[in-house]
Amino acid sequence: MAANKTQPTDASVIKFITAVTPEQKRQDAFALLEMMERLSGYQAKMWGPSIIGFGQYHYKYDSGREGDFMRIGFSPRKANLSLYITAGLEQHAELLAQLGKHKTGKSCLYINHLKDVKQEVLEKLIKAALVVMAEKYPDDV
Repeated sequence: MAANKTQPTDASVIKFITAVTPEQKRQDAFALLEMMERLSGYQAKMWGPSIIGFGQYHYKYDSGREGDFMRIGFSPRKANLSLYITAGLEQHAELLAQLGKHKTGKSCLYINHLKDVKQEVLEKLIKAALVVMAEKYPDDV
């Protein structure tokens, strides 16, 4: 089966974020960059043309599909900031209830602006996701 289409690139994370508009979204992206690097211990890397990822792991499903993906990441999209917390948000319902204004997908957290959420709760969510990822996928690629 085919691997994940989104792959790491050598593109500059700083150059990408510097081009983000409007200004508030750019500031939020730089803040998330600092936060995720600090919490994960991984240096940021571009994944595809618009996702900033931290760390990497190898997955293999029962179906035979396998590939590599970032442990956590984000993308400053036009509509919102999309945070990729692949450990699964459903197990963090208590933290999500304390977070502030947000929406969720299967493994994505969507926020309009960082000021809309409690930073300390967001950091707890990121840390919790990293712990789950380390337990499920202990070996870095």
